[in-house]
Amino acid sequence: MEIDIYDFDKTIVPFDSGSRFALYCLLHYPWIIIYLPIVAVAAILMLLKVINFTSFKKTCFMFVPLIPLKKAVNGFWNKYEKEVHKWFFNRKRTCVVISASPDFLLEEIAKRLSFDYLICTRHSKKSGIIIGENCRDGEKVRRLYEKFSDIQVIDVYSDSIKHDKPIFSLASGQCYQVVDSELVPFNFKEKYAE
Repeated sequence: MEIDIYDFDKTIVPFDSGSRFALYCLLHYPWIIIYLPIVAVAAILMLLKVINFTSFKKTCFMFVPLIPLKKAVNGFWNKYEKEVHKWFFNRKRTCVVISASPDFLLEEIAKRLSFDYLICTRHSKKSGIIIGENCRDGEKVRRLYEKFSDIQVIDVYSDSIKHDKPIFSLASGQCYQVVDSELVPFNFKEKYAE
């Protein structure tokens, strides 16, 4: 099966959906502010390299039990779905979106935009805590091949060459970096030949 791979945050949409969702929830459900000190301490520990990014991210959505999650997710996408980049609607092949954002947040937009497949960070809908590994860097490739055994990756789209080198390296067609919402083609193998 021929597929194209898309990152989600700052690629299909021009923002980080997890961060924006947390802010949206803070504005609509202000009582979740009680979790801010926990997130702040975790952020400091991550900056000091006491904990890793996945451990930090485990604290970011601990507010989920305190909100009506389905209603919040629907309200969020009702507000922000219009910011999806227009070029995304001109897909040519089977679309596999691979993202570090939470599954509980992206499953709704995946339905609305008719992604063929979605691979993202799994979270408990009850506690908000990550289940397993954060789906970023090499974990994206591992999860892709966990789901598919017989695929050919044609084009890859992402805003971050730094974080998405593992998926860019799979492209047999074109690589596109999203810069200021525009697609900038580049040859990964020429640029990053070792």
